[in-house]
Amino acid sequence: MRNTPSTTPPEDDESFERFVDLLADVRPELFRYCARMTGSVFDGEDVVQDTLVKAYRALKGTHEPTPLRPWLFRIAHNTAIDFLRKHERRNVELVGDVPAAVDADERDVDPELVEASFMVFMDLPPVQRSALVLKDVLGHSLAETAEAMDSTVSAVKAALFRARTNVSRARPDASGTERTQGGTRRSRPSDEDEASFRRYVELFNERDWDGLRSMLSEEARLDLVSRTQEHGSAVRRYYSRYAEITDSEELRAEYGSVDGVAAIAVFSPASSLVPSYFIKLEWLGQQLAVIRDFRYVPYITDGARFTPG
Repeated sequence: MRNTPSTTPPEDDESFERFVDLLADVRPELFRYCARMTGSVFDGEDVVQDTLVKAYRALKGTHEPTPLRPWLFRIAHNTAIDFLRKHERRNVELVGDVPAAVDADERDVDPELVEASFMVFMDLPPVQRSALVLKDVLGHSLAETAEAMDSTVSAVKAALFRARTNVSRARPDASGTERTQGGTRRSRPSDEDEASFRRYVELFNERDWDGLRSMLSEEARLDLVSRTQEHGSAVRRYYSRYAEITDSEELRAEYGSVDGVAAIAVFSPASSLVPSYFIKLEWLGQQLAVIRDFRYVPYITDGARFTPG
């Protein structure tokens, strides 16, 4: 798991932020694709951010108009494949064992796949995974899917045929073991870290912002995803902002896991049963080293499985 996107954001932040704002409508769809490709809402959002930075830099270097949506999905596809090459321990071959020609149908979005666990997709080789998500989950046409994958319609049909066959044969793990990338189980946090998570939630729900500030390490880092990044003493302002938010908005935090990763779910209003967004924390002993707050990308909850701790 990466802690932050691998591509450094541009220095001219205002111009980049305007560019990102223009893509607000397509960004949730990019996320749905990237999260299912990586098997993690957190890694998926990192890939989305990498995609936006790459797209911004590429557009600055060209004067030719580009059909934006299919072009963005091609960048997202390539970025996700790069991620899988670096981080996956299995299914890394990009060419699957598929028939040479099949007649895949132009079916609509499959509601069962939209609701399916990310593990349904992670059990597929990347080329099958990409075709299935683009075509059957997001509802792209065969031609659009082929363009995003830099492939041919015939190859996409073949990948879809094998992917649909594999999914139809899939069965839940009889042992109930939680699987993740590479079929391995993500390790649970240490007892010390779990106690720190629970203490954080307790202080958050009590609105004890000074108590939360006291947990920060001197070199703490904040990534308020899609908004700002802070380091050191500047991170303390983060809780001043939350003090303002909770004056007008009722929030409740709960510790648990998101697809096997320890995290905090935030519910708004507090009585809600569905998380509004997540906060991911990293600890250095009992001190808080990294905060990743996804408040401003609420689509992070799309498809995520939050399990209370």
